[in-house]
Amino acid sequence: MPYALPNVSNDLTGRVALVTGASSGLGWRFAKVLAAAGAKVAITARRVERLEQLAAEIRADGGVADPFELDVTDAEACMAVVGAAEEKLGLVDILVNNAGIPDAQRATKMPLTLIDAVLDTNLRAPFVLSCEVARRLIAAKRPGRIVNIASVAAFHYAGGGAALYSITKNAVVRMTEALSVEWASFNINVNGIAPGAFRSEMMDGMLARVGDIAARFPRGRVCDPEQMDSTLLYLVSPASEAVTGTVIRIDDGQGPR
Repeated sequence: MPYALPNVSNDLTGRVALVTGASSGLGWRFAKVLAAAGAKVAITARRVERLEQLAAEIRADGGVADPFELDVTDAEACMAVVGAAEEKLGLVDILVNNAGIPDAQRATKMPLTLIDAVLDTNLRAPFVLSCEVARRLIAAKRPGRIVNIASVAAFHYAGGGAALYSITKNAVVRMTEALSVEWASFNINVNGIAPGAFRSEMMDGMLARVGDIAARFPRGRVCDPEQMDSTLLYLVSPASEAVTGTVIRIDDGQGPR
């Protein structure tokens, strides 16, 4: 097969992407980036009014986006939204599992309702959505890309709360590795991004509780979502055709090695 020199392209024309947790933060940015690269984007979250605002911005920039209300703790709704997006935009061949919540409590102090919410949002939903997207791609004999948003917390936990968050994000890393093996023969690439401290609604809430953490980082800063654009586009573009089961850590040197 002849390849371009260099074999790099961010053109996603003809692709259909589904992004969870798109009503703010990283998900908002991911949706805009994918649309700007030419993909039609199904944006999902619970806050429909925010999704409508995002869709309007994408359309104003010449892109295609449709909002779909989704509570990712509802497994049946996760399965249904993939079909709804396909009916409106076409077969989903890019999935960005971005929705996530922190627990911000020590393990022994977490009520069962919070335990269930963290597990359902951070782990069950990405698994259910990935399986539903993959099932449809396999039936259609089409390739696809799945990008799971993990966290550097998957690799290190310093104590002080959010143990379950760390556990679920580590599970997301392993899920990425395992599903990449299961679906490699179907040309469905499953990869992940493990961000450090990036500005988002969730991060802003944490900073309000614990104060400025940037001073303890080597570069003295919290990163901006824009600094993740190139990695996301690489993982969903033709250039990463042979990359699967990989989790790329983007933490600006913030964490331990």
